[in-house]
Amino acid sequence: MKQLLTILLITISATVLDAQQLPYSQQMSQTAMNIWPDSFKIKPGIARWSYDQGVILKGIEGVWKLYGDGKYFNYIQHSMDFYVQEDGSIKDYKREEFNIDHTNNGKVVMLLYNVTGKEKYKKAIDLIRSQFNDHPRTKEGSFWHKKVYPWQVWLDGLYMGQPFYAEYAKLAGQDSVFDDIARQFINIERHTRDAKTGLLYHGWDESKTQKWANKETGCSPHFWGRALGWFGVALVDVLDHFPEDHPGRDSVIKILNRFAKAVTKVQDTKSGLWYDIVDLPNRPKNYPEASASSMLVYTLAKAVRKGYIPAAYFQHAKKGYAGIIREFIEVDKNGQTNLKGTVSVSGLGGNPYRDGSFDYYMSEPVVVNDPKGMGAFILASVEMEIAALPKPGNGKNVVLDNYFNNEWRKNGFGVNMRRHYTWDDTENGGFSLFGNIWQAYGANLGGLDVAPTAANLKKASVYIMVDPDGYKDTKKPNYMDEQSAAEISNWVKQGGVLLLMTNDTANCDLQHFNILSDKFGIHFSDRGRNMVKNNEFETGAVYNKNTNPVFTQTKKMYLKEISVLDLKAPATSVITQDADVIFATAAYGKGTVFAVGDPWLYNEYLDGRKIPADYENFTAANELVRWLLNKAATPVKTPAVKPKK
Repeated sequence: MKQLLTILLITISATVLDAQQLPYSQQMSQTAMNIWPDSFKIKPGIARWSYDQGVILKGIEGVWKLYGDGKYFNYIQHSMDFYVQEDGSIKDYKREEFNIDHTNNGKVVMLLYNVTGKEKYKKAIDLIRSQFNDHPRTKEGSFWHKKVYPWQVWLDGLYMGQPFYAEYAKLAGQDSVFDDIARQFINIERHTRDAKTGLLYHGWDESKTQKWANKETGCSPHFWGRALGWFGVALVDVLDHFPEDHPGRDSVIKILNRFAKAVTKVQDTKSGLWYDIVDLPNRPKNYPEASASSMLVYTLAKAVRKGYIPAAYFQHAKKGYAGIIREFIEVDKNGQTNLKGTVSVSGLGGNPYRDGSFDYYMSEPVVVNDPKGMGAFILASVEMEIAALPKPGNGKNVVLDNYFNNEWRKNGFGVNMRRHYTWDDTENGGFSLFGNIWQAYGANLGGLDVAPTAANLKKASVYIMVDPDGYKDTKKPNYMDEQSAAEISNWVKQGGVLLLMTNDTANCDLQHFNILSDKFGIHFSDRGRNMVKNNEFETGAVYNKNTNPVFTQTKKMYLKEISVLDLKAPATSVITQDADVIFATAAYGKGTVFAVGDPWLYNEYLDGRKIPADYENFTAANELVRWLLNKAATPVKTPAVKPKK
């Protein structure tokens, strides 16, 4: 893990590495981009709208968010644009087939809409979402796997549909949908969970008429590894979108805990892998399987990181990942990293008929670079690479001000949402990528939407204040005053870490905000600089030429329309350019203040899509986050303040 940590920190610091020195998530992503550069074809012929592609692209999404390289997002967009037309129609998507697999790529199109705001993506996700309105269901309300597989629910289907269903519901304010989602997870576990082992059978037939179905339970005969993997991924991914206070969330987490207990009992103790039929490792012809092992590693690692299951389960993820690397990863003579050991497909029923027997599962071909295995491996690698990073934020709460910066607007779904420098805002002006960085180093995220006090700051280890509102931003701005400034400065004096990021005087309220910053010897002046026109990026260049404790790797950053800082004791300059102070810090009592006159770490300047690659804002963000967390007080056990929406 120490070697992996070194590679990760170097990679995040934007140093060029040979292909085999790159983290495995990037190596496998590059393989996928080599095999499918333009559109997605598993077999010769036309490209098909296929859930397999969504598995790979969700993995690559994770790589983009962890490393900030825009080529990964661009590949995702290029891949989906082959299908999503300007009018929102989707090439080769057939809604009337009511195939739950066809909804999986909705997650990827949702990403594209959330980031770009393009209307064609909104129309496409509305089209996919509309399938759920008419999709056939069992009598108790679970989606059929396909129209051609009536009354059947497969574990696979929970992965294909539920996370997209949940994310759409979150953004559209459809709270009742979460009742439906929780019920579908509860129902399939109740029907397929084996009382003795805790494992879940691959499929369930409500009608009990299929040849593969047990006539009493309706379950298929075996515990298929990848089906369990699909279900695990579905659980941890759907929880990304569940409201914290929804009762169904606890139900899903309890299912996840039972699931983790069951699958780790059948993990091979020697190799760390899972077999294709997980409970029969010694049966002739059975074999360790790459996609199932990758999915289960991802499930366990992410569930531990999110706090859903006990931390002890991470050792199972670690052992499983080591086994995957040892048994399934190989580099060919051309330097391409390949994944062996994935079963190409396994299903139930159909024509020719698949009877769910052990012999049937063993009859399906095992291939190299199957997209389902590759996507699952990328997902697992991203989680393990996050886990390998230092965790100076463990137990620490990073609270974002939503009181002095309090802008709202309706999103594309007609729901009134906070915008502009907020954790949930995925568009150019949002802080979603900045939030991911804090979380990668172990921190909890929260928000404070009322005036700060000693009581409500007590739970914060780091308090971030960005772009205080003026009348241009909101009709009734909350201005900084002496009382709030005293509360915040006293909190810093007791050991708090304060991050101040304003804007130039034309774009935020500096007059009142300086009531606070002046207490630390930092004054946001009316003198602006880096007034960039269009894409004259060099005008926004800030160079790090001298040694400083914050930015040790970053050499060049991009900031535009910034307020120059005027300093007096106890403040000191971190970076000065042309005699203008750009970044400053102040030691104040037991606490620390960091200030800059620009909210420069918003998505547009972290995502690698706009600014040239020689501007190292993503590296700088990682360095700043680590520095601030290392300055922060001893971890607290209380949860972060949750933002209101």
